[in-house]
Order: sequence, then structure tokens, then C-alpha cells
Amino acid sequence: MSSANSASTASAAAAAAASCGILRSEEYLGFRSAVAHRRVVVDDDDSLEWSMYDAGPRHVRCPLVCLPPCSGTAEVFFRQVLYLTSFGFRVIALDYPVVWSLGDWCLSFQRLLDHLSLARVHIFGASLGGFLAQKFAEQEHGRARRVASLVLCNSFVETSIFQQTNSVKSLSQQQLASRLTLNCQDDYVEPHKLQGLPVTLIDVFDDNALTSRVREETYKCYPDAKRAHLKSGGNFPYLSRASEVNLHLQTPVTSAAATAASAH
Repeated sequence: MSSANSASTASAAAAAAASCGILRSEEYLGFRSAVAHRRVVVDDDDSLEWSMYDAGPRHVRCPLVCLPPCSGTAEVFFRQVLYLTSFGFRVIALDYPVVWSLGDWCLSFQRLLDHLSLARVHIFGASLGGFLAQKFAEQEHGRARRVASLVLCNSFVETSIFQQTNSVKSLSQQQLASRLTLNCQDDYVEPHKLQGLPVTLIDVFDDNALTSRVREETYKCYPDAKRAHLKSGGNFPYLSRASEVNLHLQTPVTSAAATAASAH
């Protein structure tokens, strides 16, 4: 076995061990007991089901919505949910319905926001979740925006095939197939349609699925974005470096709330 393969195997084993430890932690078990897991159908097809953890004050109509990576679930954001709701934020962590096109995903997400009576949202998207967030914001070009800000973590602006490893909970075969289909469709973000939208880019510089080329392409699309560089954290910094990620998530939500307050 080559040294590269040995390192990859060791990294995967370490990630799996860390995931098992998280599942048994008091913090995670406390999250599962305190925050209800809801399922919502918003489309004509009853099989298209969103599932979510919606925590924090319900009167907040511009919450933070968390979109997971290709192989992750809503639960990977449990540390963001626990921390941010303790400061009075509303946080909604989502799992996607099984859809097979980006257009269908965006339409279903729009219907979900309508169902939840959310006029605007901040979106934290990880990897595939970040790409989907950009595509949803892109389609709002030329009309009133429902996306107040974007925070993109280890994300990309054009589709490419790359691996994701180890999440808190495994996905069904159909869920994973749906996400891989969305991840690998030939598509790209049109950044000129997102001009004026506050964007934060969170990147990790140790072993993760993104190549430097993908990272640089994202920087080019958002030259004015706030950049948050983490020296380590892998594919799931919101789990491994949660305190740092949480601070970067607080900033756009707090800034938007302050701007809205001053307007009144």
C-alpha cells in the first residue's frame, strides 16, 4: 500500500472514530432530546419530504438556515444549533427531499420557505449545500431577495465530482443518489446575479475535498466576500472547529438585525 493510500485510510479511520465519539457525547444527546425532528411535505408529490431541526424563537422571521454537504445530514449542524440559539437566534438545519434537478430543488426550497412563512433567510451552506444556496439566490436576480446573506463553507461555484467522507448519520441509498446527481449535474453559478448580497467564505486549509483550483475559482466569483480561513477542520469544520465557525455565522445575522433596527 502506498504512503498516500495509508494516509487516506488513517484519515478515514480517524474521522469514523471521531463521528462515533460525537454520537455518544452528552452534547449531541442533549441536542437530540431538546430539539424536535420535524418532517414537512410542501410539494404535490407526498414523497418529497423535507426534514428539519427548527430551534430558537419562532417569532424570528429571518433565521439562519443550514444546508448540509453531499454526504451529511441536518445533524452535522447540531453545535451551531445549540450555540446560536443560546444567544436568541433561530436556526433551522435541513435535510433535502429526493429530487433529481437543481431547478426542482430550488422550487421545493422556495415552497418550504413559504410553508414556514419566512420572508427572508440567512443561509449557511456546506459544500453541496453552499452550491445549492448560490443557485437559489441566483434565481432571485431581478426581484426581491429572500436571501439576506450567504455563508459558504468548503463550497464551489461549478459542479465537479469529488468525495465526501463520514457524516454524523448515514443516508439512504436514494438520498445519496439524489445528492450525487445534484452535485454532478453540469452547472455553474452566475455571480453577477448575486451582486450586492453579503457573502462569507469559510475555507479549511488541511485535508479536505476541495482542490486549490476550486477554491480560487470561488474567490474570483466573490472578490468582495469576507474570507474566514481555518488552518484545520477537514470536511466538517462546523463539527471539529465549531466555536470558530459559530463566530463567523453570528456576524452576518447580527449585522442584518442591526441594520433592520436602525431603519426603524
